[in-house]
Parts: sequence; structure tokens; C-alpha cells
Amino acid sequence: MRVEIWSDIACPWCYIGKARFEKALAEFPHREQVEVVHRSFELDPGRAKGDTALVVDMLAQKYGRSHEEVVAMEGNVAANARAEGLGYRSEGRDHGSTFDIHRLLHLAKARGLQDELLTLAYRANFAEERSVYDDAVLVELAVEAGLDGDEARAVLADPKAYADDVRADEREAAELGANAVPFFVLDRRYGISGGQPSETFAQALEQAWKDHRPAGLTPVGGDAAACDADGACEVPQPGSAAVPGAATV
Repeated sequence: MRVEIWSDIACPWCYIGKARFEKALAEFPHREQVEVVHRSFELDPGRAKGDTALVVDMLAQKYGRSHEEVVAMEGNVAANARAEGLGYRSEGRDHGSTFDIHRLLHLAKARGLQDELLTLAYRANFAEERSVYDDAVLVELAVEAGLDGDEARAVLADPKAYADDVRADEREAAELGANAVPFFVLDRRYGISGGQPSETFAQALEQAWKDHRPAGLTPVGGDAAACDADGACEVPQPGSAAVPGAATV
């Protein structure tokens, strides 16, 4: 059975959703027979390479919020991340184009190291003092994941390398009706939008395994917190795990 996950490194709910899904998968009796494939989705596809800004400043300008309000919003997301055992810096993170990261993730996929690189990139972006919008950092992460440094540099130096693969993933997301991430597709039958609780993923895995046959996508779990195609990320209020706003299949 295959699980496909559309996500973006800039999306905090993708970071959190990945951890929640993996928690459910770890307890799934047939986990050894589940193939997980990560697919590309850019939250800010029109952003130029090198055009970076601090996340807090970007959000404050985009939504007309004060610095303090945005820091409080980020603090709520951080609480959700830490509840899953994830590190999260509410301030000091960069925001920029993720196109090169996605291209490098396709190289990693070709070398069987996609999940390793994605995990490291999420950690660098959300928990560490490392900008994933710096080519030197991306090469470091690629090497840490097990890729060849020279091969990673060559991909980053060639804007056409794996570009078609990224665009193909994004077209497919649009065809499936995904306008927010994370977006999980189980066996091309069930679609799950947003960073759902682990229990929802566990239920979906069980149901998809039981049905295990080609069919149209069936939404599972309703809406949950996600980041939409305009780069807006829903933020739960204190005391809540998620808020509505994810894609509907």
C-alpha cells in the first residue's frame, strides 16, 4: 500500500503532521508493507530565489498583525509541535522560495534517501539555527542524509534539474483538489487534509488496508490545521489541537 504526502518545508503543519502520521504508522500492524512517498507543494511558488525574510516579519506584513500578535500565533503552533516531541523556534526563522529544496528532495528520492533529507530539512528549518534557503546549508543537509555533496551541488547549480518532477507533483496536487498542505493520499483511495491527530491517521491506515483497491479519494477526518496555497497557516487557539481550514477532496 502506498501513502503519498504533499507538503512544503515552509509549512509548520506539514512538520507536525509528518510526526503524527509516523506515530500512527509505527503502530500499524502492516507498516512494513506501506510505501511512503513525499511529493512537492510550494506555498509561495512565485517567490524568487534569494528573496528571504524573517517569518515573523513576513506574517506581520501579510496579515497586518503586530509583531507581538504574530509571536503569540507562532507560540501556539510551537505548543502543538512540542506536544509531538518536536523542536520549534517561534522567532528567528527565515521564509523564502522552497523550489530548490523540493528539487533536492527529488534527487534524494532517486537515491532512496528522501525521508532522511526531509526530516533533516524540517529540523533545520523549525528547530535549529540553520537556514534551508542557503545552498551551503542544503548541501550540508544532503550530505548528512547520505547524498553525495558534489551531486547535490550540481543539482542546485542547474535550475532545470528535477524541476519537471516538482512541477508534475504540483499539477497532480491540483488535479486531486489539494489546495492546502499537508495532504495525505492513502492507496489513491483516501485523502486526509491537514495535521490530523495520530488517531485519525491510524483509522485511515486501517480502512485503506481493508479496502486496498483502486478507487476515488474519500475524505477522512474532516478539516484540520494546514497551510494553504497562499502561504496562510491556520493557528489553533490555546487549548485546541487544530482548527478548520484544510482542503476538502
